[in-house]
This record gives sequence, structure tokens and C-alpha cells, in this order.
Amino acid sequence: MSDLTDEELERLADVVRLQPTKNSELGDRWGMDSGSDVHSYLENHLKDYYYRDDNSLIRATSEAAELTGVEPGVVDDEDYPNAVPERITVPELHAQVFRVVADHDERSESVVSVLNKVRDEYGVDAEAGDVRRALQSLRRKNVVEVEYRTVPTFKLAVPREDVEVVVNGDA
Repeated sequence: MSDLTDEELERLADVVRLQPTKNSELGDRWGMDSGSDVHSYLENHLKDYYYRDDNSLIRATSEAAELTGVEPGVVDDEDYPNAVPERITVPELHAQVFRVVADHDERSESVVSVLNKVRDEYGVDAEAGDVRRALQSLRRKNVVEVEYRTVPTFKLAVPREDVEVVVNGDA
């Protein structure tokens, strides 16, 4: 068994669930003010259980997944690093964004358009920055793509039914 505290194990589980992720995404989840705080925490508490991939995204080691018993956020296929995962585990808002963003064969849409659809469909008072972060997180997981027009616009990279979305236990 590990010598990690309950808080460290819970945060390590977040790294496993949300991978690949960034300091800002973990900072939002953990209530930290800066990416530096997240980096310091990772280095001081979880150093042996995470690494940064070629794109500097944070990923958990296989030992971290075993230790926490949590399903990794993305099934990573080393032969096809840009492959679409069959299943992702995301926070509730990210799942809502995934459900309403333009489908893969539709015209991409702006963050504000997705925000309005989330508000209308789920009655949540999300902010544009939260929806933008959700879209970028889904993009890093290869299930949403971005098209640059006057503003960045988004749509699914694959048919919605090709990806199982699991909401992690926290809102």
C-alpha cells in the first residue's frame, strides 16, 4: 500500500480521471489559484505517479491508476496517439458540453453558442470560460475539433455515439 494521504490519493485519482490534463484544469478542480501551485503540489506530493507527455500534458503512471483503482480518463493507444478514445471520464459540465456541441458532420460553433445550448438544455449557470476549458479538454482527448474562423469554433471530431462518456463522481 502507499504512504499517500487521503487528500493525495483523491488528487491522484483526479489526475488519472482527467488525463491528459493541464495545470489549469487541475487547479480549477483543486481550488488552486495558479498553475505554479499545481506544479508544486504535483512535484512535492505526487512526483512518482505522474509525467508530462510530448505535448506537456499531465498523465498518470499505470501505478497511479492501479493505486487509485480509477479508470483512466482516456484509453491511450501508443501506436495511434491521436486516435479517438472509446471512453472518456470527465466532469459533469464537460459531459454536458459533449452532449450539446455540434455533431461531427455539422457546422462548428462558437464557445458562446455551446454555452447557450448548455444553459438551455441543462439550466446550469455556466460561464464562457468554463465552457471554453471544457471544449479544450475534450479537444485534448481527441473527441472535439477546433476550426478557426473569425473566432475559434468547435464540433465533435467523431460521431457522438462512438464515444462513451462517463461522468466522474464530482460536479
